[in-house]
Amino acid sequence: MGSCLSRPSLPSSSRRKAAPTAWVPPPNTDNIFTPIQADDILSQIPISARHPVPRKGIEDDDDMVQVMHTNSFYANAFLGEQNRPIWTHPYVLWWGDRKGGIEAEGFIDSMGMCVGHTAVGDFEYGEGTPARFFTAPKKQSLVLGAREFDRETVLTTDSHLPFSVNINLKRGTAPDSPKITFPVVQGMGFVTANYHNATPMIQTGGRDGFQELLYVIPAPNETYDGTRSVKADPHTFTLPASFKGTIQVVKNPLGGEGETIYDQSYGTFVVEASLYATVNEAKGTYTFQYTKVGTSPALMFALPHHIQSLDPELKPTVTRLQLQTTTKGLATALKSDRLTFVEPALPTSMAFGPWVPPPTSTLPLRSQPRYPPDVLAALARIVDLDIRRVMTEKIPEESIYYAGKALSKFATILWISKDVLNNPPLTTAGLDKLKLEFSRFVQNRQKMTLQYDDQWKGLVSSAGFAGGQGADFGNTWYNDHHFHYGYFVYTAAVIGYIDPAWIALGDNKAWTNMLVKDFADSDDKGRDYPFSRCFDWWHGHSWAKGLIESADGKDQESTGEDGFSAFAIKMWGKTIGDANMEKRGNLMLAIQARSFNNYFYLSSTNTIQPSRFIDNKVAGILFEGKADHASTYNAISPPLQGPILNAHHLFSTAYFGADPALTHGIHMLPLSPPSYYLRPRAWVREEWDTHFSRDR
Repeated sequence: MGSCLSRPSLPSSSRRKAAPTAWVPPPNTDNIFTPIQADDILSQIPISARHPVPRKGIEDDDDMVQVMHTNSFYANAFLGEQNRPIWTHPYVLWWGDRKGGIEAEGFIDSMGMCVGHTAVGDFEYGEGTPARFFTAPKKQSLVLGAREFDRETVLTTDSHLPFSVNINLKRGTAPDSPKITFPVVQGMGFVTANYHNATPMIQTGGRDGFQELLYVIPAPNETYDGTRSVKADPHTFTLPASFKGTIQVVKNPLGGEGETIYDQSYGTFVVEASLYATVNEAKGTYTFQYTKVGTSPALMFALPHHIQSLDPELKPTVTRLQLQTTTKGLATALKSDRLTFVEPALPTSMAFGPWVPPPTSTLPLRSQPRYPPDVLAALARIVDLDIRRVMTEKIPEESIYYAGKALSKFATILWISKDVLNNPPLTTAGLDKLKLEFSRFVQNRQKMTLQYDDQWKGLVSSAGFAGGQGADFGNTWYNDHHFHYGYFVYTAAVIGYIDPAWIALGDNKAWTNMLVKDFADSDDKGRDYPFSRCFDWWHGHSWAKGLIESADGKDQESTGEDGFSAFAIKMWGKTIGDANMEKRGNLMLAIQARSFNNYFYLSSTNTIQPSRFIDNKVAGILFEGKADHASTYNAISPPLQGPILNAHHLFSTAYFGADPALTHGIHMLPLSPPSYYLRPRAWVREEWDTHFSRDR
């Protein structure tokens, strides 16, 4: 990059900061984000006050009352050493947590906030054709720090919200101590540093041929003389001492045109985002409304799936400014205080059975599938055997994940018995057994019980408190909650569908709603759970990684289970008559269908992921910072016995390596009604021909 001072410093009168402009939802919007049920921890769920993972640097939270977004893009800021990257796309930030000199690797040693961006030409690739992985190496474009920072500098966070957080670097605890606050928001157009009584020190790193623009905006009534900037060494500039104001930095690949775009919004920065959504029949609309400081239009970046579904009214706000992201293609800058996206074909007609969409949006759903007599006869034999088998087998109690999978398969068999085979005696007998097994978990009498973690605010397996991070796939560390609990929610939906009276008995409804609230709460002001812990409404899919610091960021490797969790929400909402929950599930599925087919499912026409990678046909594990055509689960849970579990066991407990059956299988399972909606036929054919045809 060019000099960090390539843009002339700006006089204090050029732009004034203002109080944040908050957004109030318009009346009568029919917002589908409504509370599921009142916050309450059921009496059978013990409350644990101490989690193995400490909360680091959380401001004003000595009593740990804040609801924390455990699976958020900014979780690295409060985990471990607090110096792992945070991806806002297209930028990446990380705390230098160092001092003095230039490292041998070419990195600046600093206690400030490192700012990076990686162009597609910087990607590094794994072996093979196609490449097994690609990664965006950490690239330190510049550092925003302060001369006062030393080894006593600490990183703290505040204002923890679903799509934003404030990250603070400060030296000392007095009110006038040197401090920099970085408002960090997904898709932010500027990297913004708000200085308080600190001497700005800007250090430059790499050179990649792009110009970097830096804006200096003093606080109101503060004087600033840009001529007093000092070049301390070839990599370091310092500004006048005790500065109060804002410094913003951007990357500019468009020369003069890019400067014009940035000049129209500098001095304004976004501090948080509010999400609301509406559903009208099969059309879903969701909006990010931004709270900003400043009077100019906000400059925000949108990902490819955003641009594809952008509200036509916002087309004039799209600019020619684009920057590469790590694993989400080119991000496009828009000048707007809100971003609205439209999904026109929600799967509203999808239910428990085989599903295909209507031929057009104006035609009714096709009639129920018809099964030839020989198919029905075969199904009858298999279902009879399966139900008799599970009537004598015990559902696993050592693993929430395996228990949920077993229960959901049992539930599916019962649905077939009822709606396909019309066999009331067999259905009733099996349903009684399923209710009994399910009740063990509702009453929390299984071997590895659930506990409410009052430190991080969530429902976790007790397995990890004794067994460590790897127990039950990291559930206690908030890994995979949408996978684990989604199976239970689906099971409850089937039971309630077959026997509606069951819903109101005991804690059945409250317990199932509690699971939904843990991984997909719809109340952004909830006390006991964060808003949408797993599903990232900005990225368009869930993140499976919880309280684990990671150099590659959050990740997910099972789009199949991600989609199934949204389907479970949809069907549970339908079963209990919660229309907004059903709508949220439908909208989530539509957004997933779009994002999966941009970032995970790699058709031959994909132009988003690198060309050297797309012939893998599936991303494997998609991280924020890399994609790896493999999977990483170890055999950390014991194998389960019984034919009804073997297929899932194959994909879940083997070491996931280069075998395509494993890497691709985890994205397929469980085959269910949304599979047809999420996985296009043409791409499935490509995947099959590439990896599995000819008896491979």
